Amino acid sequence: MADPYQAAPSPVTPDPPGQEISPEDAAILSLFDPIVRDWWLASFPGAESLFTPPQRQAVPLIGQGKNVLICSPTGSGKTLSAFISIINQLLVMAAKGELENSVYCLYISPLKSLANDIHKNLERPLQEMQALAGQRGIEVQEIRHAIRHGDVSAQEKARMLKKTPHILNTTPESLAILLSSPRFREKLKTVRWVIVDEIHSLAASKRGVHLSLSLERLEELKREPHSAIDPVDPASGSFTRIGCSATVEPLLEVADFLAGNFRPVQVVDSRFSRRFDLRLLCPVPDLIVAGQKELADRLYELLHRLIQDHRSTLIFTNSRNGAERVLSSLVERFPQLYNAGNSACHHGSMGREGRLDTESRLKQGRLKVVCSSSSLELGIDMPYIDLVLQIGSPKSVSSLLQRFGRGGHSLDQVVLGRIIALNREELMECAVMLERAKAGAVDRIHIPRNALDALCQHLLGMALERDWTIDEVLRVVHRSYCYTSLCEEELMSAVLYLSATHEGMQERYIYPKIRYDPQTRMITKLGGSSRMIYYTNSGMIPDQFTCDVFTREGRWVGKLDERYMEKLEKEDVFSIGGRSYSFCYRRGGKIYVDSSAGRANIPTWSSERLPLSFDLARSILSFRSDMLWMIKSHVGQEGREGWVEKEEQERKDDQAGRDGQEDQNGWAAVKRWLKQQYPIDENSARSICQIFRQQIAFLGEDGVSTNGRIVVQESLDPETGRRIYYILSGYGLRFNEGFSRMVAYLLARQRMDDICITTADSGFALSLPASGKVNLPAIIRSIREENCELLLYRALQKTSLLKSVFRINATRSFMILKSYKGRKKSARHQQFDADMLIGFAGSLDGFAVMQESFREIIEDRFEVENIKEVLRGLASGEIEVVIKAASSPSPMAFELAAAGAWERQERQREMHRRVLEKIGGVESEEIEFR
Repeated sequence: MADPYQAAPSPVTPDPPGQEISPEDAAILSLFDPIVRDWWLASFPGAESLFTPPQRQAVPLIGQGKNVLICSPTGSGKTLSAFISIINQLLVMAAKGELENSVYCLYISPLKSLANDIHKNLERPLQEMQALAGQRGIEVQEIRHAIRHGDVSAQEKARMLKKTPHILNTTPESLAILLSSPRFREKLKTVRWVIVDEIHSLAASKRGVHLSLSLERLEELKREPHSAIDPVDPASGSFTRIGCSATVEPLLEVADFLAGNFRPVQVVDSRFSRRFDLRLLCPVPDLIVAGQKELADRLYELLHRLIQDHRSTLIFTNSRNGAERVLSSLVERFPQLYNAGNSACHHGSMGREGRLDTESRLKQGRLKVVCSSSSLELGIDMPYIDLVLQIGSPKSVSSLLQRFGRGGHSLDQVVLGRIIALNREELMECAVMLERAKAGAVDRIHIPRNALDALCQHLLGMALERDWTIDEVLRVVHRSYCYTSLCEEELMSAVLYLSATHEGMQERYIYPKIRYDPQTRMITKLGGSSRMIYYTNSGMIPDQFTCDVFTREGRWVGKLDERYMEKLEKEDVFSIGGRSYSFCYRRGGKIYVDSSAGRANIPTWSSERLPLSFDLARSILSFRSDMLWMIKSHVGQEGREGWVEKEEQERKDDQAGRDGQEDQNGWAAVKRWLKQQYPIDENSARSICQIFRQQIAFLGEDGVSTNGRIVVQESLDPETGRRIYYILSGYGLRFNEGFSRMVAYLLARQRMDDICITTADSGFALSLPASGKVNLPAIIRSIREENCELLLYRALQKTSLLKSVFRINATRSFMILKSYKGRKKSARHQQFDADMLIGFAGSLDGFAVMQESFREIIEDRFEVENIKEVLRGLASGEIEVVIKAASSPSPMAFELAAAGAWERQERQREMHRRVLEKIGGVESEEIEFR
């Protein structure tokens, strides 16, 4: 089905002669004004169906003023589903001359580029409907639309007061400012519809929390005396809320987030209305044995072949420098075929003009290949992309579907996507991810609750509007799904902080932003600069920065970014420029280190890594259980699902395998099962079998972590003499970061010093002195669901992570001003101020910024509810802890053991050699699968 936002329609005419319209389509068309109906028919000449599945369900509901969450694949017409009923009703009003100089529809997106794209896409249908009305002699008012976000000039914003758009495309941050703008907020009293696009992206972050409060403030604005309440269903609120996303889970929770508490919402679930052709590719037979040159040569040969077989290819990498490196290598290796005219990059570090140029050429089909990080994951239409490649794992099914959904951008096209794995540890992950994607099993998002920093921003914004009692504030805030459980004590902690009630605040230049009267329980605005502080410091997107690294003698050695710095604790070892350094302390934006002879324990690349989603992690663990069952049964016996034929030789080989001999046919059967059940190529299936085969031979069958087993491997590092524990949990980086801190805290309580932690998706490693032998399974079992939050709270005290998050929340809460009276404060300067204030904040009971910092880390970053789920499994015995001793890391611990190594590939190759020596194996090239 064609997309009317992409392909120019034939001349606007009434129903083409001979076009048959089904009764279902006719019923929907009857809801439209004749001009809208005829425009729709002209835009889809000869279509089998005039409406896509999401349009068929959503258009009537929106026309009735119902709140609707639309979940359907990219290219299925969900954005048009949201807009067409709105345009229809605006056109009816325009024909009657009823459109006022005010806003009727708000379109809110997480990205400026998406707002810009929708603005362009609205231009054509509105102009054509206007022209069609003119052809019929019908005089209609112009339906105006405009963009308002940070890139829009002050002059353009001022013009909107005189000539207000009826449809306003904006961002969550701009909407919050508009609600407190004395003149423009009056223009919002006529709002009848709010569209929240890519709602999954917003709901999973504090930007969504911030938006949820803005929508409740908009609701309150429309309830003010003399505001024009529109005739929509009163049970649904005073305006209709419409959410759009290709990847939403859990559906009902996101629907509640959209509508707010106590309001009904309809869910349009059309997630399975597109066809997928997805596959995992591995460029070489063995990712460990292959050298860097061989891997690079095979990778770019594969990329080149795939690109040349398609019209336009979009390549995603997991980092900005990765996108630049891939494009540069293609141009260098194939200079006659790739150049600045037909290839480009797109990522957040590029200038605005460069990004817009790439987007424009993509939409026009003028680019053969584009390399991007995550910047093209959401939003803009790219109708000529017919292949999407993902290099490395995107770490979640949601990201995978969003990225692959950029290709085949219409409902009748097959989504063609390929993941190219370059690390052996990602093979299982990507295989399971692709299978889940084909089944539509999207990862659940975590919606933050009771965030006090977002609440502080809105309390100041509300005080600028009018005076409020505490009860009135609670009534408004409780309507937001994100604050259902907010208690008065938590609200008062934000109020007392904003009014600078705590002793010692003003001596530290933390001045009140609102006035609170405890006698009347009333909050009111302050004069002075409070309004300008709100305008110039609002928003939930934190400033990021890099830290300079110095030796304690004052020699500069390099830079680290903030996300990486958050992981550093005293004596952690990391690499810069091939040299190892031990972390000593940090002051503001500077890190001080000593040279170290130890191996780096913190991955230098961790700041660019995306965390594996918990849902996907559990699916991978279940996959491991299935693989163990298949291996144990050797598949070829009668009654084993029928994947291989019953043969006498298979049974003989199976028995030989039980006696410790090579069982080639059994492993071949496992490989065939893998290729039949998962969309993977020969090299991928071969490598996955090899990982299991070597792990079982090295540690035994119970040395594989599964959904019912956590494996703890104990080793001695021959180079450093330290005792290393590899805790192979498999639950993803967020879980492992939180769980490892609790374990390390409990070890420290036992007077264990010099503890180094490394975390990854596969688990975490504890490096202890050689004398530090501990009963780690007992320590793990001692962590209980009921005490884990307290343990995390204690483990976070005085950490770099807490300092970093405190700085961000202090800035969001107006404790540290990033902009004041025209002067900007850099993120580094903000961190310096935060380091000076965190001790004071920690000494106060119920200090809102400190409370929020702990809450954010424990609930949002570590996702403590997932940790509790695993702890319940440990307590009930559903999950066992198995300890294994070995002289070197096992194959499934390679990722952890090589983390931070300067020559990571060489380190893994050395560990691989040791494993083969112990199990009496042969190099992978000699292993045959028949």
